Amino acid sequence: MAKKKSLFKKLRKSESSMVAEPEAPVDDAILEAIAKPKIEEIVRPAVIRKPYIAPAKTYPAVIDIEVNKSDIFGALDLAKKAAIEDAGKSEYVGEFYSIDSDEDRVATYLFEAKLPGYHGWRWGVTVVKIDDASKPTICDVVLLPGTQALLAPNWVPYSQRIQPGDLGVGDVVPTAPDDERLTPAYAALPGEEDLDITQLFEFGLGRARVLSIIGRDAASKRWYEGDRGPRTPIAKAAPKPCVSCGFFIPIAGSLRTTFGVCSNAISPEDARVVSFDHGCGAHSEALIKAE
Repeated sequence: MAKKKSLFKKLRKSESSMVAEPEAPVDDAILEAIAKPKIEEIVRPAVIRKPYIAPAKTYPAVIDIEVNKSDIFGALDLAKKAAIEDAGKSEYVGEFYSIDSDEDRVATYLFEAKLPGYHGWRWGVTVVKIDDASKPTICDVVLLPGTQALLAPNWVPYSQRIQPGDLGVGDVVPTAPDDERLTPAYAALPGEEDLDITQLFEFGLGRARVLSIIGRDAASKRWYEGDRGPRTPIAKAAPKPCVSCGFFIPIAGSLRTTFGVCSNAISPEDARVVSFDHGCGAHSEALIKAE
């Protein structure tokens, strides 16, 4: 045992000082629940991880502008004809909206767009007039988003777009080296303790990384608030909670005070993680009363 103890000391001293405790801190309520198991006394876990917040949209800006319908070039019909020609069908070009002009010789005529999928967009037809004597000429026809335009949502990073069920056969989802849900395995080892082989396996020796406190909190919240927590209809209608069922297998580690695994082949939760206060109609003590 002395050799094993010194091995842990060398591991901890040779690595960085970033150490995560093997167990998330628990309060008196959870300690009481362990000593006298009462479902209502189990504290619900809370996630600490900060969610991804998409940046605010910057375009198109909602600006109150004064609509200008003064056709100084006399080219309204010409502009609408150009928009219809570009759209391909007359029904795709709506009512005249306004004229945008910041120069004496250039103006943009705006028409409501009726294209499928372009709600709130406008046709923009740019017209130029070289001098007062010349005729107006079409420069460009484009689609422009209005203040109420239907736009694509904000870009979301790849790591935030993946949802449960997206991973298929042969797919690989890489984990970031600095993922806060994980911590180096050596950091989870207790300091001055002699451990047997079972305890070593539970703490993660032999794996490069193990769950951090943040990772455990995130998993706890996801499981507890999911389909195998206490708030589902099947749990509310169950005769008794999972913690009192003979098919309930407690899990190891810091989550053992709140979760276990169902082993009843008849239950819809078979081979799944369930909370203490979950339940279903296949409870082991749901017996038929003899007449």
